[in-house]
Amino acid sequence: MAVLHHFLAVLGLLTPLIRAVVPPPLPLHSSSRWILDADNNRVKLRCVNWAGHMETNVPEGLQHQSIDFIVDWIAAQNFTCVRLTYSTDHALNPDLPVAASFAAAARDAGVPAADMTALYSRVVARNPWITPATTTRDVYAAAVDKLFARGVLTLLDNHVSKASWCCHINDGNGWWDAGAWYNPWNSRHFDTQKWLDGLQAMAAWSLSHPGVVAVGLRNEIREFLLQGTLNGRADWYTYVKRAGDLVHATNPDVLVVVGGTQSTTDLLHIRDGGRMLDTSGWEGKHVWEMHAYSFTVTFPDVFDNCDVVKTQYGAFSGFVLEQGKAYTGPMMLSEFGVGMEGGEAQYQGLSAKDDKYLKCLVSYMQNNDADWAVWAIQGSYYVRDKKVDIDETWGLMNHDWSDWRNPAFPGMLGDMWKMTQQP
Repeated sequence: MAVLHHFLAVLGLLTPLIRAVVPPPLPLHSSSRWILDADNNRVKLRCVNWAGHMETNVPEGLQHQSIDFIVDWIAAQNFTCVRLTYSTDHALNPDLPVAASFAAAARDAGVPAADMTALYSRVVARNPWITPATTTRDVYAAAVDKLFARGVLTLLDNHVSKASWCCHINDGNGWWDAGAWYNPWNSRHFDTQKWLDGLQAMAAWSLSHPGVVAVGLRNEIREFLLQGTLNGRADWYTYVKRAGDLVHATNPDVLVVVGGTQSTTDLLHIRDGGRMLDTSGWEGKHVWEMHAYSFTVTFPDVFDNCDVVKTQYGAFSGFVLEQGKAYTGPMMLSEFGVGMEGGEAQYQGLSAKDDKYLKCLVSYMQNNDADWAVWAIQGSYYVRDKKVDIDETWGLMNHDWSDWRNPAFPGMLGDMWKMTQQP
């Protein structure tokens, strides 16, 4: 039976069993450390990341499954939202036909044009609604609207400026080019004005797509060399405020999601630096975010002690959940994840390192009952590392996007699925 199930899914002939999900009354807002709906009831965001920020400028996976199959699968797994990533390139070029985007991706990603043409043909075969006139923004609209029709909300995340994989210290997407101590390795693609223009464009677009309930200002801001270190992170305060004000002025309904520096791990400056970010321009819409992986340098496990690691989580970012402070706000763990296969049987396919990391992180999250978004749904990418249809061993779904890569993984999250605390 399992073999038949997989075969039908590969052929696109099997639709996941969809759980009835009713979206909360919108718009959402924040109060103290909580995200609330329009009736002031708590909403817990249980999300999955879905990448769309790479060279093709559309959400991944359509070469393997129809977009309906993918959104049905997401809804069936009890996720309440998707963190949908995009590039500034896409934000400012919404009318680019999908076919042209795949053709350009061959050049940008360094693969043969014929390979991308063949990949595009597979996308259209699985998704015949995509025609020569279909734009990359049309695909985003389909994803957002189809998710919302199934009760699943969307957080739009500005992942990078130049459409490409994230992140490397020299990828040019890490810090504002208008900031102090510019260097090309970290900032050559991060055009500050284009970033602001892109955020405004996506916020304006979201006005006609009610499934978009939140906008992440920028993924994994990170200093390199002298950036941010000698001026108290003044650039972060300046540009994050400017962006948050702009997004809220454009679409007052969406939550504004803000991460710290050091790749969305470090908010120490708003506490120990004694200067809170001015969020008055989006009052009642503010949400913090944090990332944590087993390899995250901000949270090293040098003492082989989970309690020490959890203390680091709280010390660098999680402290914003403490109520009654100027910096208090919801904190979303918007990226975490593990390699899903190749490990030992005693760890249900995970490596020993990832198993230890995940158990510790789950314990921290269960104790705080915070919102989260796991990295990531994609079982493969259109193109990455100069390879087409490359496997993603960290993907929740398998290579052909037919089902879980590691069926034991949902259970590993324990009570993170539940809402255990209330305002």
